[in-house]
Amino acid sequence: MTTPFGDRLAQAMADHGPVCVGIDPHPTLLDAWNLPRSADGVRRFGLRLVEALGGRIGACKPQAAFFEEYGSGGVAALEEVIAACRATDTLCIVDAKRGDIGSTMAGYARAYLDTDSALSGDAVTLSPYLGVGSLAPAFEAAAANGKGIFVLALTSNPEGARVQHARMADGTSVAQGVIEAVQDANQACDYRHMGSFGLVVGATIGDAPQQLGISFNTFNGPILAPGVGAQGAGNTEVTKVFRESVPKVLASSSRVILQAGPSIDGLRRAYRQCVDEIVR
Repeated sequence: MTTPFGDRLAQAMADHGPVCVGIDPHPTLLDAWNLPRSADGVRRFGLRLVEALGGRIGACKPQAAFFEEYGSGGVAALEEVIAACRATDTLCIVDAKRGDIGSTMAGYARAYLDTDSALSGDAVTLSPYLGVGSLAPAFEAAAANGKGIFVLALTSNPEGARVQHARMADGTSVAQGVIEAVQDANQACDYRHMGSFGLVVGATIGDAPQQLGISFNTFNGPILAPGVGAQGAGNTEVTKVFRESVPKVLASSSRVILQAGPSIDGLRRAYRQCVDEIVR
């Protein structure tokens, strides 16, 4: 029986540090690495990251958009990067932020969470703004295949607050409703350390959780926290946002690590420095 994603992630965080590296082949980074702005460029970028950090990190997170912009060749490159992660026993969170209803959501679930799909990593990011209930096919597929999902809850972009901080009829925030729904989904799953259904919460949102009356203390899954490094978050900011829940946080960092490439030694040093900043 496949060990649930949440338990595999807990072990990887304990072994390598609670930091996820974004595989974000932004055009300016391709230029900096002397790679072409093409499907082959993003392929070489992603494989270089896995060569340098595979088996040495808490998780990696390829951003699907930077591959998809190059069409079918870019999607094929993403598939190859996901396969390379699998080959190096590196947890791969595909950052696709999908979310839809009915048969369309079921199609996304098969694409990103079915073990037979070339686009299926170990977990995928999802958007809940057609209702968390609309994501049911993904929850079901993840549970059946030992995969994980991360649902957007509290993001750091200014536009997000207008929706996520809005109050529902019972006075709780939309973000709180998302958190509670994911919490409930985890309750139905077996796990030893933490559930396989997690949240995406920005590491740079400051005191927003306190203002909204949100505590992560009882949340029983992982929390993916983008914004560490170049976006300004470090140990102080992560502690301010998550408080006693920091052990469940998988900090996500991209530019501050990727700028150290394409040197393999440089990428490895940058990752360790990021881990040291978070766990100090």
